[in-house]
Amino acid sequence: MTDSVILSGDDLWLFNEGSHDHLYERLGAHQLPDGGVAFSVWAPNARAVSVVGDFNGWNRSADQLTPQASSGIWSGVVAAASVGDHYKYYIESHTGARLEKADPFAVLAEQPPRTASVVWDLDYEWGDSTWMASRAAHNSHSAAMTIYEVHLGSWRHAAGEHRSLNYRELAPALADHVEALGFTHVELLPVMEHPFYGSWGYQTTGYFAPTSRFGTPQDFMYLIDTLHQRGIGVLLDWVPSHFATDAHGLAYFDGTHLYEHADPQKGYHPDWGSYIFNYERHEVRSFLLSSACSWLDRYHVDGLRVDAVASMLYLDYSRREGEWIPNEYGGNENLGALHFLRQLNETVYRRFPDVLTVAEESTAWPSVSRPTSAGGLGFGFKWDMGWMHDTLSFFQKEPIHRRFHQDLLTFRGLYAFTENYVLPLSHDEVVHGKGPLLDKMPGDRWQQRANLRMLFGYQYGLPGKKLLFMGAEMAQDKEWDHDHQLPWHLLEVPEHEAVRQWLADLNALVRAEPALHQLDHDPAGFEWVDVSDAASSVVSFLRRARPGEGRDVLVVLHATPVPRPGYRVGVPSPGRWVELANSDATTYGGGGWGNLGGVDAQEEPSHGRPFSLDLTLPPLSVVILAPES
Repeated sequence: MTDSVILSGDDLWLFNEGSHDHLYERLGAHQLPDGGVAFSVWAPNARAVSVVGDFNGWNRSADQLTPQASSGIWSGVVAAASVGDHYKYYIESHTGARLEKADPFAVLAEQPPRTASVVWDLDYEWGDSTWMASRAAHNSHSAAMTIYEVHLGSWRHAAGEHRSLNYRELAPALADHVEALGFTHVELLPVMEHPFYGSWGYQTTGYFAPTSRFGTPQDFMYLIDTLHQRGIGVLLDWVPSHFATDAHGLAYFDGTHLYEHADPQKGYHPDWGSYIFNYERHEVRSFLLSSACSWLDRYHVDGLRVDAVASMLYLDYSRREGEWIPNEYGGNENLGALHFLRQLNETVYRRFPDVLTVAEESTAWPSVSRPTSAGGLGFGFKWDMGWMHDTLSFFQKEPIHRRFHQDLLTFRGLYAFTENYVLPLSHDEVVHGKGPLLDKMPGDRWQQRANLRMLFGYQYGLPGKKLLFMGAEMAQDKEWDHDHQLPWHLLEVPEHEAVRQWLADLNALVRAEPALHQLDHDPAGFEWVDVSDAASSVVSFLRRARPGEGRDVLVVLHATPVPRPGYRVGVPSPGRWVELANSDATTYGGGGWGNLGGVDAQEEPSHGRPFSLDLTLPPLSVVILAPES
């Protein structure tokens, strides 16, 4: 905890200007070295503000705060307050409203459904210095990056109890599991405090507080620290696009539309029943910038995945004609949100150049992951939602019909390098009646598992970083339910454990082969071999590393349930090509079709290349080969 909580003139200026990115050191509740707690809160339309809590019997008149110049901030020291005390702000508004509000800058909240903030310190002795010194290499565009997406509350429950593991219980268990699978990063669905568990954290009230459902801030630090010490990066899902309407939270905070836009056509989200931040208000931008930086600073987080960016960019997002207000130029772009997103990325990368930001953006908005200096939004990466939908649409079709839809696989080639893409198979695809990935696949259970292994092999072969939601590794056979843990018993079933082994081997392969990660965002790293054999539902492509830094890798997808011996594929070099991975291997629950570990290239031109391989393509498979070292 910082010793200095005095609001300087510069603090007030930067806050009101919309560029203060470390307000968490100034606003909120801060324990003082000599005792007592300094409280500061923004409530510009208040007539009076006081702190109520355990320390004064919740007496509304006992501890009045004082306005700080014309900043809208009210501050004061409560000598009787100490760590562990529960508190709120009592606000008398110029509008006549009388409100009790949780602290927007609180670092800890009571466990829901209780709603008070808790005075807390953030002292913690970190043990991740080795990771922090080297994480730039792990987060770079050329690094192997495979991400395991996790909802903490439903990943695993305590043995014999219907309760989620707490942060400290999760730490070794999650680290063991992720390390065994070989993922490089975990991405946590929002851990920021939220009243309704069923929102998965996307309806946030505490933008500076990890949810107390699973422990204290130090317990959450321990989880991150443990993952870091095991060489695993941590990304947080962060939601600046909308916020919960709960009465104790940000909504109508000082009796006015303070954090949210006053006009419901700009300030209310029809899809989620939540409020939209007023990005044109300078102090709101300072609040959000400080929230982002707080997680990166205080908690050593390695990156932020920014949720629902499309809903921020467009004024007419999910609105019919007449339900939205054009911008000053008559367009549908949200100019305030654009300014904020660019400012966010510039701020994050200036203060934390070795982290990453990822946009969940589902439209064709250009240059999302390009520098702001080049007209982009400045994100490090963007989710490729189009790939996710096209690919799942292809895989859900019966194999006999796939020949008519091969463009669903090849269309991505037209835009694959316009952004720095992450290829997600996320939580959104296994909930709300969509079923698990396994059940999306056609055929009997054997064919469904074969299709699923083919899907993962295809994803891992393509250029782009990879993301899988928890449960994919065990071929989960029921839709994700946030009230229940993953079906861990499936890993005792050989056919399901085989899928886990396939993913572990794919993760190891991506790490081992520079061609499968080094040029993920560079067209020099990818080349189609053949996309024309729709009748056989076969596509093939080459992945390449930087010259002299790795061998070529050939990926062949075959999406029908019949084996195809004698299938010729052109390659650029002679010699023996070894089979690096085969999704039909018996180890993975397949039928054992393949190429006996490798095949010699023949001097027979094919697909515009001087040599070719005479391959056996297993049914419903991905085969990955490379020249023998």
